[in-house]
Amino acid sequence: MQHRTLGSQGLTVSAIGYGSMGLTMAYGPGDEQEGIAAIRHAHDLGVTFFDTAELYGFGTGSNEILVGKAVKDFRDEVVLATKFGFDLSVPREQLGRALNSRPDNIRKVTDNSLRYLGVDHIDVLYQHRVDPDVPIEDVAGTVKELIDAGKVKYFGLSEAGPQTIRKAHAVQPVSVLQTEYSLFERDVEQLFPVLDELGIGFVAYSPLGRGFITGTAKPAGEYDATDMRNIDPRWQPGNFEKNVDAVNRLSDLAAAQGITVSQLALAWLLTRGEHIVPIPGTRSPRRAEENTRAADITLSEADLAAIDEILPRGGFGARYAQMPTWI
Repeated sequence: MQHRTLGSQGLTVSAIGYGSMGLTMAYGPGDEQEGIAAIRHAHDLGVTFFDTAELYGFGTGSNEILVGKAVKDFRDEVVLATKFGFDLSVPREQLGRALNSRPDNIRKVTDNSLRYLGVDHIDVLYQHRVDPDVPIEDVAGTVKELIDAGKVKYFGLSEAGPQTIRKAHAVQPVSVLQTEYSLFERDVEQLFPVLDELGIGFVAYSPLGRGFITGTAKPAGEYDATDMRNIDPRWQPGNFEKNVDAVNRLSDLAAAQGITVSQLALAWLLTRGEHIVPIPGTRSPRRAEENTRAADITLSEADLAAIDEILPRGGFGARYAQMPTWI
C-alpha cells in the first residue's frame, strides 16, 4: 500500500483509508462482527487510516467502540480520526442542524472518544461541522490545548470554507480538511488552492457517492426506512436515471481494463493530487479488499479524458437536501 502525507505536521496515512459511518448509521441496520471483520481485513491489506465520529454513535459511542475493538490488536500501526461538533441532546431527526463546538463540549467529547476507542490519544481530531455560534479561533485554541496535553496529535476540519480554514490555521495548524469528493461531487475543488497554499491535506468522504458509484444503486424507497439514500437528491426520479446511465458507462470503461467501477472511481480520486486520500466505507470484507486494491491502479490520460466525457461536472442532483455553507 502506498502512503501519503497530509499537511505539514507529519501526518502520514495509507493512500486509501476506511470510513466507518455506515457501520452504525445512515445505511440501515448493520452487523457489528461483519464491520469488525471489514476493518481488520482492510488493515491486513495495508490500510492504516480509520475514520469515525461521535455523531455516528448518536451519543452512545457505539461507532467508536466498534472501531476501537476492531483495531485493538494493532492500534499502534494505525491512524485513528474522530470528530466533535454536534449537540447530541436533541432528537435524532434534528441532529444535522444542532451544533455545539463550545470549548467545554470539545473537551468532553474528546475524553469520551478516548474512552470509547480505548486509546490514550486521538491521532486526528476534526471539527465535524463549522459552528457559526463559536469563533473558529476558540475551536482551534481548544484543540491546540488538547494537542499540547498529548490527547490529540493533529487538527482537522470538515466542510469548512476558506475563511474558516485560514482563521483556524493561524491559531493551530490544520493538517487536513475532510469534505465530500467523488466523480459525482466536484465543488470542493475550488478550495484546493487554499489547501495547497497553507500545506493542508484533503480527505475525501463518500468517494463512491454513498454507494451509487458501485453499480448497485436502487431507486429511493427501496432501501431500509432508516437509509439516508431514500431522501438523497441523487436517488430521486429524474436524477436517478441520469446517474444510473453515467455509472453504466463508467462500468463499461472499467470493465475494459479488468477493474470494477468502484476501483475506477477511487483511482480517479488518487490522480487529483498527492495530498488527497479517499476513505470509502463498507460493511463487507470483500468490498474492503476491492476498494483497497484501487491504490494499485494507474489511469492513463485517455482514461481520464473518457471519465471527464462521461461526467464533466459531476453527478446529477445535490449531495444533500440541505447543503452545508462554506465560509
